[in-house]
Amino acid sequence: MQFYYGSQMPLRVLDEAEFWKEQESEHTVVMRELVQDLESEYVDALKRWEDVLNTTHQHVKRFVESVIRSNNQISPALYNQVLELVTFCLQESVAFTQFCRQVKSESAAVQANPTAKVVIDHIIDESEYFIGIAQTILYEQQI
Repeated sequence: MQFYYGSQMPLRVLDEAEFWKEQESEHTVVMRELVQDLESEYVDALKRWEDVLNTTHQHVKRFVESVIRSNNQISPALYNQVLELVTFCLQESVAFTQFCRQVKSESAAVQANPTAKVVIDHIIDESEYFIGIAQTILYEQQI
């Protein structure tokens, strides 16, 4: 996390969400490229995930611009929208990690590719890192 924001929570958490949504989108490509014989149902699902994650990434970028343009005069409504977006991003990442676990456990092509299993575990770990950050920040806002 980039701590140069200090107490500027909205930018801090949006920066994290922006980075990790982009990473998750790229991870869908990594999985498709790494497992050349991946079953079409998983290839199709990964393409849908890529689209969804790219859409979320773009949405987060728009919020970053809104917060930056507010010059630290963030309205309660915008602040609440940021928290809702972060909650959505967290839930999306949870669903993405569940999908990755499913691919790892159910895909015959992945089961036959030890490198793919290691890479998918790494992808899951990275998404779980974001989940932990988002949960911590959301919890801090409830105190």
